[in-house]
Amino acid sequence: MKKVLLRITLYVVVFAVFFAGVGVMGILHFRKNFYSTTFDLPAPSLQGIEPPVYDPQKPTVAVLMGNVTTEDFDFLIPYDLFSRTDAFNVYAVAPDKNIKPLTGGLDVVPHFTMAEIDAKLGKSPDIIVVPQMIRTDEEGYKPIREYMQQHADTTIISICGGAENLADSGLLKGKSANTHWQGVATAKSSFPDTTWRDDLRYIDNGNIIVTGGQMAGIDGVLHLIEKKLGEAAALKVAQEIHYPTYSFVTNPKVDPFKVDVRLSTYYLNNAFQWNKTDLGVLLYNGMDEMELSTIFDTYADTGTTRVLTLAASENPIVTKHHLNLISRHTFAKAPNLDRLIVPGTDAKTLAASDVAQWKQKGTGLQPLYIHADQPDRFVFEAPLEDLAKQEDVLTAKHAVKRLEYRANHVTLEGPALPYETYGELLLLTVLVLMATIAVDRRFLLKKAPATTSSPTRRY
Repeated sequence: MKKVLLRITLYVVVFAVFFAGVGVMGILHFRKNFYSTTFDLPAPSLQGIEPPVYDPQKPTVAVLMGNVTTEDFDFLIPYDLFSRTDAFNVYAVAPDKNIKPLTGGLDVVPHFTMAEIDAKLGKSPDIIVVPQMIRTDEEGYKPIREYMQQHADTTIISICGGAENLADSGLLKGKSANTHWQGVATAKSSFPDTTWRDDLRYIDNGNIIVTGGQMAGIDGVLHLIEKKLGEAAALKVAQEIHYPTYSFVTNPKVDPFKVDVRLSTYYLNNAFQWNKTDLGVLLYNGMDEMELSTIFDTYADTGTTRVLTLAASENPIVTKHHLNLISRHTFAKAPNLDRLIVPGTDAKTLAASDVAQWKQKGTGLQPLYIHADQPDRFVFEAPLEDLAKQEDVLTAKHAVKRLEYRANHVTLEGPALPYETYGELLLLTVLVLMATIAVDRRFLLKKAPATTSSPTRRY
């Protein structure tokens, strides 16, 4: 009986250690690549980079960037939406002007430091946007926290996980707030002096607006545009981007999301899918920031795909609204890619020269114009549908939910389940079982030496 219990304990412990170890390593590796990615290549020349022209007649929006990594949706989407109104000066603002990474591996050159923007304006920016900014480097993050505290009377809007940055600065004490639905429990535990809600797309506390996860940020920004410029201006932007759920701008009340099997698929993909798809995204001058964001937000945060930026040269890329991007790879030093996407409804025109150069390289990898053939759709829909074909429907369904997309305009077709992830999980199970059986046979089933009877003495 004792040996049976020992064997059971052995199998349980070995399986737990191996699966937990491999799974944790997989998740940590993903989080490092997604949230802590850094531009570690020789920096190209940044001379000649200019911020958008300042118009003293327009109010100014400062979209903050962290000292470590900033969530790409939280940064790019409000930057794009405020810029589309043509009624604001919109700038990327950071503690310094070094190249700053966004989650997933997109790199941006800030327009101004926080000190520079205040000096240029002679006052606080009229609106400060707070995206999710990683706070692992306490000393480097301290100036960002202090900047928010010093501008507490300014109009401030946080996007998604940026709510926790605001809470960390003390600006949400005694207020109601929300954040991404997957982070509400953590926020409640970390900042109990704030009332955290999960049934509103955004919450307006007067000069501080807090939005929920990702696409709820669109609702919050459109709401703020309506407050500052009127409903017609907000509706015009929504129609321009073909936003299907403008109703949430006027009524942000929703049914809270609940954890379901799709979340387990997300973590299994992160933990156990080892053969990631290497997806190149072509950067080119004049590209739209929101269309670019759809690639990083849809594919990079799934556990299935590495998104790699690619450009014709090392020169900075200037987007439609004058954001300066740096590519990590050039055509001359392109990594081996499984796919290449060219985002943008106008990509066939704006990126024509770049695509021609790519084709001259002779890799045979044909670029996919993911938005150009569907210009009248909300730009996140085609990538979500493509993700289902590249990976599987369950992974894509979680991406829809993770993005807090609440419209029924997406048709997901592809493999039903992440068979590759489950296959690798099964392979690991077999390997661990074989290793455990080997240990069992070597040590626990080893028979004790047979006892030999003493020879009978004859007298």
